Amino acid sequence: MLIRYGYDFTLDCPQPTPMVCLVSARPEHDAALAAPELHRTLPQVGGHFYLDAFGNRCLRFTAPAGRLQMQGSGLIRADNAPDPVVADAAEHRIEDLPDGALIYLQGSRYCETDLMSDFAWDTFGGLAPGWGRVQAIVDWVHDHIRFDYQAARATRTAREAWAEGTGVCRDFAHLAITLCRCLNIPARYVNGHLGDIGVAYNPDPMDYAAWMEVYLGGRWHTFDPRNNARRIGRIVVARGRDAVDVPMIQSFGTHVLSGFRVVTEEERVAA
Repeated sequence: MLIRYGYDFTLDCPQPTPMVCLVSARPEHDAALAAPELHRTLPQVGGHFYLDAFGNRCLRFTAPAGRLQMQGSGLIRADNAPDPVVADAAEHRIEDLPDGALIYLQGSRYCETDLMSDFAWDTFGGLAPGWGRVQAIVDWVHDHIRFDYQAARATRTAREAWAEGTGVCRDFAHLAITLCRCLNIPARYVNGHLGDIGVAYNPDPMDYAAWMEVYLGGRWHTFDPRNNARRIGRIVVARGRDAVDVPMIQSFGTHVLSGFRVVTEEERVAA
């Protein structure tokens, strides 16, 4: 299948403002692109892409004073298959983990492992290690947090989401990541496109989605605490320790996001 994805943002800045934006699919998707990604700004500004320490493709530029429109789109080939289930994927001893996975055991800005460790071990420590224990964490988070877009808060941490019992997809991901890390299971934050493919149509405006990847059985696996479902057509934009590593827009100055639209949908091909 083909999936069309893209964004259309409007930014207002009182003065020229340096920015770094994560709006492009990660490089590992390049081979699946049916056409090169397109990115433009109105008015046109100079800028360039670079890869950050996590391998995310970042767009760096300086927004002029006034109004700036950012638009981008892509067309990607995707398997018509949901996220795989590997029920026998095992947890690893810490000493057997690859070096690059160790950072995803540590606490981070939104994932307070030090404050959640006792709860994690009391609740999930007695379960058999492996895929099933991670799925039990995802089930619990999915049932514990009530999704409420109107209650979104950029500063909400995993522990606060746990205490408040409400949040948006990033809060579901942060809490599940934290509980996994407390049990010495590497888990990382993922941000990307996820359309209503293979599921009931949702009339609400689209947004970027957040989920997590967990290291089991020698590789990273997708888990989605918000939807708690194996889904079709995920397009990864960024990975990091938590949301602090993958801001959609990081501005070094004041800006107002006055327009926001994200599109992710199956491209219908005429017979």
